[in-house]
Amino acid sequence: MASTPPPAPATGVEEDGLSIPVIDFSLFLHGDESSKQSTAKAMLNAFQKSGFLYLSNSGISPETVKTVFIQSAKFFDRPEEEKDALAWDRPESNRGYVAFGREKVTQATDPEEIKRLRASNPDYKETLEIGREGVEGSPNHWPDYDEPGKEFTKVMKAFHLTCKNLHIQFMRAIAVGMGFPETFFDEYTKGGDNNLRLLHYPQLLKSVFKDNTEAVRAGHHSDYGSVTLLFQDAVGGLEVKSPQNTWVRATPVPDTIVINAGDLLARWSNDTIKSTNHRVVQPPCEPESDMYPERYSVAYFCNPDFDKLIEALPGTYATDADKKYPAINSGNYLTQRLAATY
Repeated sequence: MASTPPPAPATGVEEDGLSIPVIDFSLFLHGDESSKQSTAKAMLNAFQKSGFLYLSNSGISPETVKTVFIQSAKFFDRPEEEKDALAWDRPESNRGYVAFGREKVTQATDPEEIKRLRASNPDYKETLEIGREGVEGSPNHWPDYDEPGKEFTKVMKAFHLTCKNLHIQFMRAIAVGMGFPETFFDEYTKGGDNNLRLLHYPQLLKSVFKDNTEAVRAGHHSDYGSVTLLFQDAVGGLEVKSPQNTWVRATPVPDTIVINAGDLLARWSNDTIKSTNHRVVQPPCEPESDMYPERYSVAYFCNPDFDKLIEALPGTYATDADKKYPAINSGNYLTQRLAATY
C-alpha cells in the first residue's frame, strides 16, 4: 500500500512575494522515505525562493530553549564590569562579550563607511559569542568563577552541542533535497566550527527611533556562514527583505526555529540558494507606552568546518565557466567578514 504523503507545509509568512513556510522536521527525522524526500525538497525550495523557513519539531525541546533564555537573561543582567572582563578580542577567535555599539552589522564593505555607521547609528544590542570548546589559543570567555556562572557555562556548552547536532541533521536534509547522498555534508559539519550568539536588545525610549529615523536594533545584513538557527522570544522585531524590496516581519511562531541561509552557502550553491537581507527593528508595542520592550534572541551560526575548501557544488553549474566564485577556505572567509564587522 502506498504511503500517505506528508501535508503541505503551513505558511508562517506570505507577504509581498516573500514566503517563509513552517516545515515539520520530524517528517524528515522519523518519517518514511516519501515523507523524508518531500520534506527535504520543501526545505530546499524555501532556501531557493526566500532563503528562510520556520522549523517545527526540530528535536530540541521547548524546555531546553526556555532554560537557555533564562540563563541568557541572567548573564546580561550582570554588572557591566563583569561582562566587560569577558570582552570579545579578535575576529580569529570570535569569542566573548560585545558591548552596546561595538558591532555594526551592515552590507557595507568599506572600512571607513562602517566606522562612520558605527559612530552615527550603532546597533542597539549586546551579545555574547560562544565558539566550540577545545580550540587552541581561542578559549571561550566563561563567567565560571561563581555558582550562577558555572550553571550558565554548563547550559551553554550543552546547547552548543545540541545545536551542532541539529546543524548536521539539517544539512542532511539539504543534501537529500539536492539529490546528494544524505551524508554528503557530514565531512563539512562534524568539527562543529559554529558560534552560539546570545543577544539582548535593551528597552529603549520610542524617541530614540523617532529622533533618528535610520536607527535600528540590528542593521540590515545577510549572515556570513552556511546556515543560522534563530531562537526568538515572543517580542518580535525581525524583518526580512521581500522580492518587492519591502521589509516584512518574520513574526515569532511558537516552538519553531527561524532558519536562514547565509552568504557562504549561497556561494557554495553557486547562488541557487538565497542569502536574504534581514534586520531587527523596534517591535510592536502598546501605543500609550513611551518605551519599546527589551528583546532576547539566540542565534547559532553554522559554518563549514574551518579547514574545508568551499567551491561550487556538483549540479549547480554545467561547465567551469558557470562557476560564479573561486574556491575559498571556510575559516579565512569567515575571519575576513568578521574583521569588517567589528
